[in-house]
Amino acid sequence: MKFKMTPLEKKWVLYDVGNSAFTLLVSTLLPIFFNTIASNAGVSDSDYLAWWAYATSISTAIAAVLGPTLGTLSDLRGVRKKIFSVSILIGALGCAVLGFVQHWIWFLVLFIVAKSAYQMSLVVYDSMLCDVSSRERMDEVSSRGYAWGYIGSCIPFILTIVVYVLHEMFGFLPLMPAMVLVFMIVAIWWIACSIPLWRNYEQKHCIESGGHPVRTGLKNLGGVFRELGHKKRILFFLLAFFFFIDGVYTIIDMATAYGTSLGLDTVSLVIALLVTQVVAFPSAILLGMLSRKVKSEYLIIACIIAYFFITVYAVFLDQEYEFWILAVCVGLFQGTIQAMSRSYYAKIIPHEKAGEYFGIYDIFGKGAAFIGTMLVSVVTQLTDSVNMGAIPIVCLFVAGLAMFIVAAKYNKPFIAQSQRLENEAEALEAAQQNTD
Repeated sequence: MKFKMTPLEKKWVLYDVGNSAFTLLVSTLLPIFFNTIASNAGVSDSDYLAWWAYATSISTAIAAVLGPTLGTLSDLRGVRKKIFSVSILIGALGCAVLGFVQHWIWFLVLFIVAKSAYQMSLVVYDSMLCDVSSRERMDEVSSRGYAWGYIGSCIPFILTIVVYVLHEMFGFLPLMPAMVLVFMIVAIWWIACSIPLWRNYEQKHCIESGGHPVRTGLKNLGGVFRELGHKKRILFFLLAFFFFIDGVYTIIDMATAYGTSLGLDTVSLVIALLVTQVVAFPSAILLGMLSRKVKSEYLIIACIIAYFFITVYAVFLDQEYEFWILAVCVGLFQGTIQAMSRSYYAKIIPHEKAGEYFGIYDIFGKGAAFIGTMLVSVVTQLTDSVNMGAIPIVCLFVAGLAMFIVAAKYNKPFIAQSQRLENEAEALEAAQQNTD
């Protein structure tokens, strides 16, 4: 049977298309522009890399601190949409203004603000899945989000690449006009794709505020951390997610450096990135469709095992054509493992506390974002081999698989019970509407 998304689900997916454009910008052209600005100011290459790493780490730390706090506040009635709106406005405005900034320090400050706001919007956005879809549809809707995000973000990305080529290779555009155009394209795309969801979203699951919103939110957040000790189904999943998503993020973060070590030039790396995005689109949709017949637990396990073999393959990789094979293989599973993890988590958490639980989910993701790259760096330096640096990633997937199998054991009866209760509630609501 053909899967048809509701209008609200389509609008939720569209935001993934919008924010993914910023993700691509951060991983490609933004560091290049910063390098140019810093070099013009006399900043050395080593200092440029250090300052860029500091800025990235600071934005990650801010997101890790604010994520659970704002996520908890977003669970209060009428607050989620407000936090979502403010995060988008700050992030998109910061992105747009970046093009006008020519001082490297202020450039970094604005980047930190924009990326932190972007990450805050994702915490709230992920929690919205509990409001826009039902448990039996979450896997496929989440997969559609990642799939369309991958392919849709290629449109502004290609436009920005054209602008960059006009500046860098043909000299038709000076640096500042090129930067203004690049950042404005992404900012406008981001906001335009968020408007439909912003206009139509209504918060269904929420907590009533018993007093001052901030005080109530912080009190609820403390309660959630205490709850995790008793909710093993959630705790073990978060531990599993920490390990396997660490491996996924490390592959994403290190892909450019890995390709460079094999002799790929900038153009080849950009094309390889596009290939990954294009492959991820149909793959995420097809595996999302498969979730109708195959339990999401099995799909996540299959993705982890696939990533295990991909990483083992990377250990022995030494030719440029093998990197292209690696890019295609990563694209096959990259969207699915992220989409299924998001929807699986959404199924096992209390929906009225979705914001705070997704804030904690974000902490585990952010913590994983730098540990894997650190391990790769240490092993690479100790062994003086880029290939051997992939071994820690293999270990991360093994640990993640073991933890997830334990988590699935605890989650199985809970998901079945939650699904039954949700179906009964929907049937009761439909009966009441027919009576009216």
